[in-house]
Amino acid sequence: MLGPAALVKYLKTGPEAASLVKNAPRICVVGCSGSGKSTLSQTLCRVLNLTYISMDRDVFWLPGWVLRPRPDAVERMKGFVASERWIIDGNSPGTLPARLARADLVIWMRPPRYASIYGILSRWLKHRGTVRPEMAEGCPEKIDWEFLKYVWNFEAKEVPQFQAQFENARDDLTVIVVTSRKQSAELLSELAKIHRGV
Repeated sequence: MLGPAALVKYLKTGPEAASLVKNAPRICVVGCSGSGKSTLSQTLCRVLNLTYISMDRDVFWLPGWVLRPRPDAVERMKGFVASERWIIDGNSPGTLPARLARADLVIWMRPPRYASIYGILSRWLKHRGTVRPEMAEGCPEKIDWEFLKYVWNFEAKEVPQFQAQFENARDDLTVIVVTSRKQSAELLSELAKIHRGV
């Protein structure tokens, strides 16, 4: 057990987790920026033939780093959640209950904060001045101290919200906790074994 909720099932990566991922038509992927959630989400979508939905690209942001009006964003998210096969990549604790109500599975990216900082800096060096595939058009990659501070404090300030949301979700919720990029790779490797019938 990796969390405080008595009714939520927390799993580490491994064969059981991979089997659950393979058979889940709707998956929420949450976690700190720079944790690798978009990379894992997009890879899983290709492997499992699921639709990739980025909260940043498809729900929240308009060109020029302008936030979509909240009512519009919520309606867009509800439309995506209502479909049958998807992986939704993103946080937003305020809209998480609607996603959890439909999700068959949650993957929680939870590496050490230095790993997320490294991920943010690596991403910025790779994409600076351009738009990442999981970001809205007209929103080129950027970084500032406020964002770095948000990432640094994510575990202390944001994680309790996730734990509370998981605990208040339905009783049969399963959360796979991924604490490193190595574990992400192991999850994908276990999925490949299942596909090969190993």
